[in-house]
Amino acid sequence: MKRENERYAGYTAGGYTEEEGGRSLLCWALFRMGERQTYVKLSEEKLIPKSDILSLLRTYNCYHEGKNFQLRTREEDGELILEGLLNIYWGLRRPIRLQMYDDNERFRLNRNDRSAVAKQLLVESNNNLPGTETAGEDMGGQEDEDSPQLLRTRSDASFMRVQRRSKTHTARDLQRLRTHRFSINGHFYNHKTSVFTPAYGSVTNVRVNSSMTTEQVLNLLLHKFRVENKSEEFVLYMVHESGEKTRLRDGEYPLVARVLYGPCEKISKILITEADLGEEVTYDVAQYIKFEIPVLDSFVEKLKEEEEREINKLTKKYSALKSMIQHQLEGRAHTSDRV
Repeated sequence: MKRENERYAGYTAGGYTEEEGGRSLLCWALFRMGERQTYVKLSEEKLIPKSDILSLLRTYNCYHEGKNFQLRTREEDGELILEGLLNIYWGLRRPIRLQMYDDNERFRLNRNDRSAVAKQLLVESNNNLPGTETAGEDMGGQEDEDSPQLLRTRSDASFMRVQRRSKTHTARDLQRLRTHRFSINGHFYNHKTSVFTPAYGSVTNVRVNSSMTTEQVLNLLLHKFRVENKSEEFVLYMVHESGEKTRLRDGEYPLVARVLYGPCEKISKILITEADLGEEVTYDVAQYIKFEIPVLDSFVEKLKEEEEREINKLTKKYSALKSMIQHQLEGRAHTSDRV
C-alpha cells in the first residue's frame, strides 16, 4: 500500500501538463493498446491518465471494502467522475461563527400542555444521510444548553434527548429554550455566543465528486455546518505522516488528491486550517519536525559552529589576498620613486 502511495504521489508534484508532448495534448486522441486514452484532471494544469486513476481507485475501494467510503464512478460527457465521502480533519485554532437559525429548524408545542413539552425536529442535510457517519466524526457528547462548545451528535438521538428533557421544562424554561437554544445540522449551541471551535484533529466528512475544486469543497463543508465565515478564511492541506504539509490550491480537486495519496489516513489526511495560520512544510523541513527541542538545539549549535569555521576560513583567505595586494602595490610605489 505504501509503495502504491509513493509511486503515484509524483503526479501531484509534476503531473501531465498541456505543454507536455505539445500544446494539443488534451485535444487529440492517444491510443494505448488499441484503446483511446483519456485523462482525469488533478488541477487546471495537471492531468493523470484515466487508466492510472482507475488502478488507484481499485486499491482505494479494496481498502474501504464493506464501508461507506468506497467511491463510485460514472461517465459524464465522456469525462470520468468519481464521487463519494471525503474525510476532512479539523485543524482550526480560532472559533468559527454559526448561523443563528437553521433553515430546517422547526419548533412545536404539545396542544394539551404547551408548557410541558418541546419538540425539535432536527433534519440532516443531504451530505449527512443515514449510514454515512463514522465513529470518528462524533465530536463528543451533548453539552449543557449554556455551553458555547458545539459537539457533533446524531439527529435521532438528539431529538429523543430533547423530547425527554422537555417534559421537565416549565413555561419559563420553554420560553428560554425557544429564545436561546438552537440546533444546526444536529448540533446544539447557545446563540448568545453562536461560536465554537471544533476539537483539533476530530474528523467530519462531506459527499463530493472529482469535479469539485478545493473552494467548492470548502463551501460545501461550511454550508453543512451552517458556518457564517467565508471560505476565503480557510484552506485545505494534505498532511503526511512525515509532517510534510502541502496546500491544496483553489484549482485542485481534493477527491482526486485523496485517491492519489492512497486511502490510509495514517499516511496522509486532509486538514482544514485558517488561511492566515496555515503554512506549508516541505519534505526537507519535515525530516526535523519529530525531533525533540534539545536535539534541534544541538543541530542549530552544530550549524553555527560550521558557519563560524567557514567565516574564519574566508576571512583568513581574503586577509592573505589583501596583504599580498598591498605588498605588490608598495613594491611598485618604491620602483616608481627610484625612477
